[in-house]
Amino acid sequence: MSSPRKSFLLESMSNYSFSKTIELLSETILAKGWKIIIAHDMQETLRKNGINVLPVTVIELCHPQLASRLLKPDDQRFASMLMPCRVSIYEKSDGKTYISRMNPLEFAKQMGGVVAEVIPETFQKTEEILKSVIQ
Repeated sequence: MSSPRKSFLLESMSNYSFSKTIELLSETILAKGWKIIIAHDMQETLRKNGINVLPVTVIELCHPQLASRLLKPDDQRFASMLMPCRVSIYEKSDGKTYISRMNPLEFAKQMGGVVAEVIPETFQKTEEILKSVIQ
């Protein structure tokens, strides 16, 4: 039986440095028609509060056409709490860069309806973006 972490959260090692991973992901996100809403530099945020951590940036991204399919119908708007998509890029003490993201597939199946259609499509498109930096 897999742990909840392995079921709901995915982690992959990047083939690139931390900054190169962010650069390549950002380029690929935009090239695939997605929008970057914001990139949170968590290391800097914590540093301003006197806490030192290894580099970590969380990118919030959105695919407007897919998002609109969940946001237009009143009976699907509850799924807005899953939006925008988030990808976390971070360094670990081994010096390597990793990417984590939510795995919403099982959750989407249980929801049914438009959510069960849009979430897997969104996940698949996000994974295509990540192929630009992971094995």
